[in-house]
Amino acid sequence: MSASTSVSSPTMPTWAVQLKNPPPCRSKQPGIPDPPGFPSSQTPTSSKKKDAKDSKAAQRQAPTPEEMDTLKLKKAWEVALGPIKSLPMTAIMMYMSGNSLQIFSIMMVFMAFKNPIMGILATNQAFERFETETNRARMLQVKIAYVAMQLVALALGIWKVNKMGLLPTTRSDWLAWEERREPLEHAVPAL
Repeated sequence: MSASTSVSSPTMPTWAVQLKNPPPCRSKQPGIPDPPGFPSSQTPTSSKKKDAKDSKAAQRQAPTPEEMDTLKLKKAWEVALGPIKSLPMTAIMMYMSGNSLQIFSIMMVFMAFKNPIMGILATNQAFERFETETNRARMLQVKIAYVAMQLVALALGIWKVNKMGLLPTTRSDWLAWEERREPLEHAVPAL
């Protein structure tokens, strides 16, 4: 029998032999906890001590009201700066849509006016989940910044309308009786 086992082992590849007989586990470094759901193969008494230690670590203390106000204020600033983050893409889309009156450019201009106006009107609703009695004064600064960012987005829409030639910026746009200029010279094509 020993001859047959010695014959079969040289024919097996090395990886297959290592797969059947894995190397022993190395000792774990102290201080590194096991991932959740993968307990170590330690003795039962040491695992009980470890479970008690992990349960204490898992119990998180509730944040203080000051910490909650700070966290809510940070989240409110993220909401307030949100409109300015989408501004570069909106500007590129407006530039690429051209200055002629087409359905795509008209829709872009409509959205450039609608979104900031709706955002300004819904300022209180956007920040009501972050506002508490203790951070009301600091939340006012966030709301002012939010309205300023919406006004910048609205200015981008006004820029686009001006580039399309829809803003009345010349005298002839405002005065119905403004006369056309008479040219001093006339050019006639030669034969």
